Amino acid sequence: MQIWSSFDDVPGDLGPTVVTIGNFDGVHLGHQHVLQQARATADELTVTKVVVVTFDPHPIAVLRPEHAPPTLTNIATRLRLLEAAGVDAVLVVPFDRDIAAWTPEEFIDRVLVGSLRARAVVVGANFRFGNRAAGDVALLRAAGKSRGFVVEGIALDGGPQVWSSTYIRNCLAAGDVAGAAEALGRPFTVRGVVVRGDQRGRELGYPTANVPAPVDGAAPADGVYAGRLTRLDTGDSYPAAISVGTNPTFDGDRERRVESYVLDRDDLDLYGVEVEVAFIERLRGMVKFEGIDALVETMRGDVRRAREILT
Repeated sequence: MQIWSSFDDVPGDLGPTVVTIGNFDGVHLGHQHVLQQARATADELTVTKVVVVTFDPHPIAVLRPEHAPPTLTNIATRLRLLEAAGVDAVLVVPFDRDIAAWTPEEFIDRVLVGSLRARAVVVGANFRFGNRAAGDVALLRAAGKSRGFVVEGIALDGGPQVWSSTYIRNCLAAGDVAGAAEALGRPFTVRGVVVRGDQRGRELGYPTANVPAPVDGAAPADGVYAGRLTRLDTGDSYPAAISVGTNPTFDGDRERRVESYVLDRDDLDLYGVEVEVAFIERLRGMVKFEGIDALVETMRGDVRRAREILT
């Protein structure tokens, strides 16, 4: 997959393309439906290249940073997922206030026609673009008639639920990782490098691999989950009981962390290793225990339930 980080990176001899546009945060089932339709349209028009136009940073983070949502995927993960979905090229638009000021017609002429030579544009039915989100599918379709491209607006249907990044963020905020997975088409994951913690888990008989919770990214609500931990250096994957939160039973540091106990393993040395933690099912919410005995007994039950779910 080709990645273009600016308009200047787009080859001058680029042939006709089918283009789809959006933030693609999460590359969820709704996004995947649009991408599949883009490929089908390319095949119908005998166009060889499907190009995604996405934005980094997220436009809301530039225009209204106080309202910027936590992202489901950073740009590196988004690109990886788009490649897995079969996209041929991605133009990552470095979004700023100058681009935000472009009229819809200016965006069409500079990006879709001038840079990408679009023969077709496939977007979600609710797609908006241009200054003050003045452009919509109807405007895009009308512009295409005089500029040589056709437009398809695709409903992001998920049965009774319209799949969206907002819906998935709401699922995660409620701890509903199964609902998030259904909309994503895969379990929600958090990536990070394992750091040295306070060693309490090891002292209690449940050593954990600790990853700081994403600062600007989404994470499930505080609680305990069944899931999997995967080493990204070797690809080895292990069933795990996962805690998200600040360890309220203990005094001291309140850094929010994702702590994974690999079931029945105390021999893994993961410090400094980049891992991916996948969330399968919520076991319970976070609880502040009155004593260590109650905590350990509950952890024992968490591990038992996690093992039942994962096997």
